[in-house]
Amino acid sequence: MNHNPTSAGLPGFKRYVELLAWVVVIVTILCIPLKILQLGYLPADDALRHAAKAVSGKSWSEILILNQTYQIDHEYGWNLLLEKIYQWTHWNAEALVIFSVVGLFVLWGWAVLPWLRRPEAWLAAILVTTVAADAPVRFLTGRPYTISSAAVMALLLLWQRFGTAPPRKWMLLFMALLVAVSTYFHGVWYLWLLPVFAFLLAEQFRWGVSLFFCWIAGVAFGSLLTGHPVAYPWQAWQLAKMAVGMHATARTMAVELTPSGDGEGVMALILLGGLVVTRQLVNLKGFSLLKNPAFWLAAMSWVLAFKVKRFMYDWGWPALLVLVTCELELLLLARMAADGVRRLILVLGLAAAVFLCLTSDSDSRWSGTLVKTHLSATNPALAGWMPDHGGIFYTADMSLFYDTFFTNPNGDWRYLLGFEPTWMPKDDFEVYHKILWNFGDSQAYEPWVRKMKPADRLAIGGGRGARPQIPELEWNYGVSGIWIGRLPRTDAPATNVVAPAPNR
Repeated sequence: MNHNPTSAGLPGFKRYVELLAWVVVIVTILCIPLKILQLGYLPADDALRHAAKAVSGKSWSEILILNQTYQIDHEYGWNLLLEKIYQWTHWNAEALVIFSVVGLFVLWGWAVLPWLRRPEAWLAAILVTTVAADAPVRFLTGRPYTISSAAVMALLLLWQRFGTAPPRKWMLLFMALLVAVSTYFHGVWYLWLLPVFAFLLAEQFRWGVSLFFCWIAGVAFGSLLTGHPVAYPWQAWQLAKMAVGMHATARTMAVELTPSGDGEGVMALILLGGLVVTRQLVNLKGFSLLKNPAFWLAAMSWVLAFKVKRFMYDWGWPALLVLVTCELELLLLARMAADGVRRLILVLGLAAAVFLCLTSDSDSRWSGTLVKTHLSATNPALAGWMPDHGGIFYTADMSLFYDTFFTNPNGDWRYLLGFEPTWMPKDDFEVYHKILWNFGDSQAYEPWVRKMKPADRLAIGGGRGARPQIPELEWNYGVSGIWIGRLPRTDAPATNVVAPAPNR
């Protein structure tokens, strides 16, 4: 089979085709996050709290009420990087979120390119997986797990490029560095055992054993950079066990930690089946799937997703993306000239399709945040209704924490519920669990109401006609969709309802 077909015609133009293909791919990946941000997009969760923490200059123990297990920043390197950027630039929280979304997606999108000869194969893989399951959208959230996903794709592509021989010294160093960076910025060092097992299941024993020792070295070095070489990885493991082990039902967990539902993994199976059929029809001569660690990593993640769906989100889909990219690259190498006009037309077509597909504002998925209202200490309608100095912000809704902390990074209060409920004090977690168990019934809030002090506030989501049935507190509906409760003040008449302020 001819893996280097050539084209005829336009000889003066041919030498620029390769360069133009790379430029188009690189620019397309950069333009995607810029476009969705132009539509008004801001992530809904962790990117907000990372940015707000950098602006606040506080530790998590000064922001949240935490249990005794959480002592060290779980995403140590990422929060430190944002803090340094804030100190250098004095950007506000929104600018730091924009940096996070753009920077991490570009890192994820560009991390694949050094290992490819046909970068348009990567665009085609992004398009296929977006249409199939919207998988690449997850890497537009500005969260540091993107670093780990980019690192595992680079690892798998390193093997795709050089896997016919034992790993060399520079490859060992590179693999250890990938694990170290992931450990330092993201913290989930233990999940890197998944690629180790994937290599062993693929019977790539030299690579698997080498990766195991690189994993040990990388975890040690990444943890050492935090200044807590033992406590940092130990805490990460304890926190992970708490996050998935303390809930009596998956209904009270964060959505991404819940089990995969019926049909959620079907598209992955269809995509994998399509790869097998394509390989047979076109007679591609690549690595056997059963000898490919990317296949086994995707398979293991697919199975583990029936326990926690993040296995598929963060490890399975990146592995499938690598599989699709490599198969499509083999096809392009065999059937399309590298210097032909047809190739340039294909690259431009794929770039347009990927850009339009990912930036499509279907169901207002990117612009929906424009109409959200947040609790702000600068809102006149909320004067006296935000927590006072040293107060506690009570809520059973994590989105209220993300939005309120992002809007008020310098607020002089702490939050009881933050970005993971199991990291609250045990008795408060039990109250939170009971609230969700009872679908937000007002009576479940009673233990918190008894603990509240005059400086504290309780926030509950709900419409104007859904005033919380907690008579011990007076309530304000100063922001659409959110009720704020406080203990009645003795120096002023109780205020049960305040008309909502205009959306801001």
